[in-house]
Amino acid sequence: MPTLPFDDENRPIFTVGQVSAMLEVQQAFLRRLDQLGVVRPSRSDGRQRRYTRGEITVIQYVVQLADEGMTLAAIRRVLALEARVRELELECDALRAVIAQRRNRDRSERGDRSERGDRSEWPAGGQ
Repeated sequence: MPTLPFDDENRPIFTVGQVSAMLEVQQAFLRRLDQLGVVRPSRSDGRQRRYTRGEITVIQYVVQLADEGMTLAAIRRVLALEARVRELELECDALRAVIAQRRNRDRSERGDRSERGDRSEWPAGGQ
């Protein structure tokens, strides 16, 4: 069974008018988000904005923050900081994986040496 275009969260298929109606926001608000770089939709061949489902989710979040009294400049900063936090979390996960690999390798090497009775490479204290 073929997948439908709207099944792909990253496929830019929604127009400004559709997003405006879905989220009950003014089209001018969506254009302003694009101008300020808060949400950058793709453009069709005719240069019309096309939004993905993921971008619509971000716009919903932006609307929520704006309703709480945040300015668009502050919202842009929040989004940038949240993106940076996600990057750092991925970096930490990668580093934790490297540390775990090295610990396992070191344990394995110590186990091999202890089976041979070879203590010459062990640190002081015989471990």
